[in-house]
Amino acid sequence: MNPDTIASDALGFAAASWLAALVLDLVGASKPARALLAGGTVLAAIGALFGLPGGAGSLALPFGDWTVRFRADPAGLWLLLPSLFPAFFAVVPAGAAKRGQGWASGAAMSLLGALGVLGLQDGASFLIAWEALGLGGAMMLLAEHRTPQAGQDNLFMLALLEAGSVALLFAVLLLGPHLDFASYAARWHALGTVAAFLLACLWLVGFGAKLGLLPFYEWYPGAYGHGSGASGAILSGTVMNAAYFALGRALLQWLGSPPWLAMLGVVVLAAGTLTAILAILYAFQQDDWRRLLAFSSAENAGVAVTALGAALIFRAEGQAALAGLAWTVGMLHLMGHSLAKGTLFLASDAVAELEGGYRVRQAAILRRAPLTLGLGALFGAMSLAALPPTAGFVSEWYVFQSLFHDFVVANNGARIALALAGAGLALTAAISLATMVKLFGVGLLGQYEPHGSRMGHNATALPAMSRAAVLAVGIAVPTFAASMIWWLPRLQAAAWPAPGAPALMVHERLLVPLSPGFAFISPATLIVVMPLLALVPLTIVARSRRRFAVRRAPVWCGGEDYAAHAGATTALAFSNALRVFYSFIYRPTNAVVRQFEGKPYFLKELKFDYSQAPIFGHFLFKPLLQSVEWLTRKLRFLQNGLMNAYLAYIGLLLLLVLATALLWSPIPSHQP
Repeated sequence: MNPDTIASDALGFAAASWLAALVLDLVGASKPARALLAGGTVLAAIGALFGLPGGAGSLALPFGDWTVRFRADPAGLWLLLPSLFPAFFAVVPAGAAKRGQGWASGAAMSLLGALGVLGLQDGASFLIAWEALGLGGAMMLLAEHRTPQAGQDNLFMLALLEAGSVALLFAVLLLGPHLDFASYAARWHALGTVAAFLLACLWLVGFGAKLGLLPFYEWYPGAYGHGSGASGAILSGTVMNAAYFALGRALLQWLGSPPWLAMLGVVVLAAGTLTAILAILYAFQQDDWRRLLAFSSAENAGVAVTALGAALIFRAEGQAALAGLAWTVGMLHLMGHSLAKGTLFLASDAVAELEGGYRVRQAAILRRAPLTLGLGALFGAMSLAALPPTAGFVSEWYVFQSLFHDFVVANNGARIALALAGAGLALTAAISLATMVKLFGVGLLGQYEPHGSRMGHNATALPAMSRAAVLAVGIAVPTFAASMIWWLPRLQAAAWPAPGAPALMVHERLLVPLSPGFAFISPATLIVVMPLLALVPLTIVARSRRRFAVRRAPVWCGGEDYAAHAGATTALAFSNALRVFYSFIYRPTNAVVRQFEGKPYFLKELKFDYSQAPIFGHFLFKPLLQSVEWLTRKLRFLQNGLMNAYLAYIGLLLLLVLATALLWSPIPSHQP
C-alpha cells in the first residue's frame, strides 16, 4: 500500500467513525460514541500524516447523476494536523463523559464538517459541510449549558453564521450552474469587474463569519462562555483552521490576478488588522477564562487574515515569492495557535475542576495543581504572548518580517496599508502580552483568597488524563517551533502563490524571510540558550538567599491594617488602566448596588459589577434585531390558524420551486 492509499483510507474511516459516533450519541449510546469520536480523530491524524506533503488521493461517491468528489489539499492537511492533537484530548471518553448527551454528536458533526471543507470539490456539498461545521459547534455548546441565556447566545451565534452562509450561497450562485471547483477560476475571470469584486467580498464575509472578522467576532465570547474548554479547543482549532483554508483557497487559487487585486488586498489587510486590535482589547478586560480565550482566538484569526491580505498585495505587485511567504506565514500562525489555544482551553477545564468555575481570580491554582498543569499552560501562554522560543513567537516574527517587505511595493496606498498594519499588529502584540500575563499571573499564580474561594466544594486533585492533556499539548508548542527547520520546506505544495517559498524560509539551521541577509532566528538554538541564560539570575538569587534572610510581610494597603487578600490584584485591577485609556472604545459601565440594614447608614452588602459595551452590538446588531421584530409584527397575520391559508402557502412555495428549476438548473461537471 502506498502512502496515498493509506491516507485516503484513513480519512475515509475517520469520517465513518465520526458519522457513527454522531448517530450513536443521538440514540443515547454515548459511551461507544465517545470512543468512536476519539478513534476517528486518531485515524484523521494518521491520514493527514500519510497524505503530506502532496495531499491525499481522490475519493468519489456517486449519488445518482451527481458524483461527490473528495481530495484533501496539502494546505488543508497541514492546517488540520496540529488541530487534531488538542481535539483528541478534548474528545477522549474520560473527559467527554461529563458534557452531556449531544456533545459527542456536535463534536462529530464539527469534525465531519471541517474534513468536508478541507476536501470536497464542489459548491453544493461544500455548503452542506459548512453548515455542519457551525451546527455542530452549537450542539456542543448547548449540550453543556442549557439555560435561556446560553440559548440566546447560541442563537446569536447561529444568526451571524447564517449571515455568512447566505453570503457563500450567493457566491456559489454567482459562479453559475457548474458547481465543480475546477471551473471556478475560469468563471470568476469571466465576470465583470463589479461582479468579480462583489464575489470576493462575499467570500470574505462568508468565511469571515466563522473566523470572527469584524463585526462577527462579537458572537465569540457569549457562545464560548457557555461551553467547556474542550469545546473551545475544537472551535478555535479545527473549525477556525478549516475556515481560514477555505478563505485562502478562494482568494489565492480561484481569484487569479485581476487589476483590482491590490485594492482587495488592502481591504483584507484592514479587516484582519482591525479585528486583531479590537478583539485583543476586549480580551484584556475579561475575567472568565473562556471569554478571554475566545476573544484571543478572534485576535489570532485577525493576524492570520492580515498575512493573507499581505499575500494578495504582494501578488498584485508581481512578488510571487513574497506572496507565498505571507500565505505560508498565515498557515503557520494558525497551526501554532491551535496548539497553544488548545493547551489553555484544556487548562481552563482543569481550573474549573479545582476551583468550581472559570473565573480569572487569585485562587492559588498552581499550589494545588501538579507541575504538569503549570508547565503546559506556561508554554501556551508564552506562545499567545509571542514569547520565544514558542510557535507564536516564530509565526508573529514571520508576520512582521512579511509586512516589513513593504519597500518592494510600488503602489503607495498598499505600502501605507502594510506599514499601518505593522503598527497595528505591534499594538496587538503588546496587549496580547499583557493579556497572557494577566491570565497566567492572576489566574494561576495568584495567592489563595480564603474569603472568595470555593475550593472546599470541588476536587483537590486533577484526573490523570487532564494532567497529561495539558502537558502533552503544551510541550508540543515549543516542539512545533524547534522542529520547523526540518518540516517547513515540505510545505511547498501548500504555498499556492509560490511553491518554492517555504524552501527559501530555511537557511541551514536558521529560519529566514526568504533571504538570510534580511533577518533570521533560530528557535532550536533559543531552546538551548534560554535555559542556560536563566541560570544567571537563579545563581544570583541562590547566592543572595544565603547571605540575606527572606523576610515575609503582608501586602501594603496604603497604611491600612487589611488582610493580605484585600490588596490582591484582581482581573479588573490588572486591566483597569487600559480600560480607562481606551474608554472611547470600551464605553465601560459600573454598577454599584448597596443593601442597608435598618437605617440607610448601616451598610449590610455592597455589590459591584462592571462591563464593556460591544462596538457593533448597539450600532449594527440591535437595529437589525429591531427591524426583524417590526417585520414579524407586520407579518404575524400569516399565522392565522386557517388550514386553507397554509395550503395556499405550500402551493405558492411549490410554484416558486418549479419556476426556479425551470430558470436555473445546475449541470454537473465531471472534470477531475
